[in-house]
Amino acid sequence: MATVLVSGFELYGTTPVNPAQGVAEALDGTEIDGAAITGVVAPSRWFDCVDVVTEAIDRTAPDLVVMLGEYGGRAMITVERIAQNLNDSARYQVADNSGRVLEDDLTDPDGPVAYWSTLPLRAMVLAMREAGIPADISDAPGTLMCNHLMYGVLHYVATHDLETRTGWIHLPHLPEVAAMEGNLGAPSMSLATSVAGVRVAISAALRHTVDIKAHVRSRLQI
Repeated sequence: MATVLVSGFELYGTTPVNPAQGVAEALDGTEIDGAAITGVVAPSRWFDCVDVVTEAIDRTAPDLVVMLGEYGGRAMITVERIAQNLNDSARYQVADNSGRVLEDDLTDPDGPVAYWSTLPLRAMVLAMREAGIPADISDAPGTLMCNHLMYGVLHYVATHDLETRTGWIHLPHLPEVAAMEGNLGAPSMSLATSVAGVRVAISAALRHTVDIKAHVRSRLQI
């Protein structure tokens, strides 16, 4: 049986409820197309989050790792193409849950400048759209905790010669977060829709070990 590790994040910054945690918890212990899903919630702390997810990789030996995070302001589920070896939360005045702020710090000083996702991005996005769930490819993972974890796990997979296909999905705010006074006007997506979208995306990733060549029309996004 194929195995899939899905990671989410606990609350972070100004987000009191993280959709990534909700999706990871909802999928934990389920099956998708015969593959067993293990969900793990990473702490919103620099470097500790990488340790938690890589330990889960060692423990579960997954065929696929799909990491999740929130990207406030985006109206769609977005599958990230690239992770960069740079952390800068100071520019956004955002500390992690231990109070730590990074500015122009590298996740690994000896690592490459970036890693590509090894998930079939086009297949995943088109499958979600066909299921009626708005989705797109993103080339901008940011410089906060999500990019940090994506880079750290891809670096771990690469340096340990693992064949685990690995990548990142960003989710919009939950409606209750978009309704907060500081977020008024921000787009949102229900937890049920986010769960459905991630299930479809994982199904597509299980079916396509190599990405499809189909054109994916996109719009500019933050």
